[in-house]
Amino acid sequence: MGTYNKGILGAFSGKVGPVVGASWRGKDVLRSLPRKGNRVATETQLLQRLKFSTATEFINSVQPIISKYYGTDNTDKTRRNQAMSYFMKEALLYVAPNFQLIYNKVQIGKGDLLGIQNPTLTAAAATSIDITWTNNSGQGQALATDKLVIAVYEPTTKTTTYSLNAGERADGTTNLILPAYLSGLTAQVWVLFASADDKLYATSMYLGNVVLT
Repeated sequence: MGTYNKGILGAFSGKVGPVVGASWRGKDVLRSLPRKGNRVATETQLLQRLKFSTATEFINSVQPIISKYYGTDNTDKTRRNQAMSYFMKEALLYVAPNFQLIYNKVQIGKGDLLGIQNPTLTAAAATSIDITWTNNSGQGQALATDKLVIAVYEPTTKTTTYSLNAGERADGTTNLILPAYLSGLTAQVWVLFASADDKLYATSMYLGNVVLT
């Protein structure tokens, strides 16, 4: 892939012969067309594809969180690609015939803001969860108005429920209502704090699992 400066004809997009013109992260780029091949994928390649699709499926389900709170825009990688790189290296385990998420290594956000302190997770009535924590406002850059972000994943139905603002750091408690059809199933839960203007955010914490009532 090569970049180019706009000449008198300006940039172009689409295919011209063996070359494709496009825009990527604000830059005009040229790509060659991929060569067609008829080679059969090896077992290693098939496993890598399966691993990639497993990571993609979960990241897609929490994309609104990833796109705001994972890593930084000040790199050549998008936030999504930074998350994908981490998932592929750290958060997946192969248990034949599939890859599984390693829940305590999953990250829905990665940043430097002070995270949640002394959290507790319990099942509540009407297929909901209660989360409590210690208000640590004033420590570092933590503010009372920081928003709690929650992601809940139920693996058998592959249902993801999330909230980008489930309460403020000063509240010390919140309740999140989940779909009724998840009653009786076990859900995995992650949280992080983000500043009110979304400029600062914490690395997410895995709170564990909870059987929904």
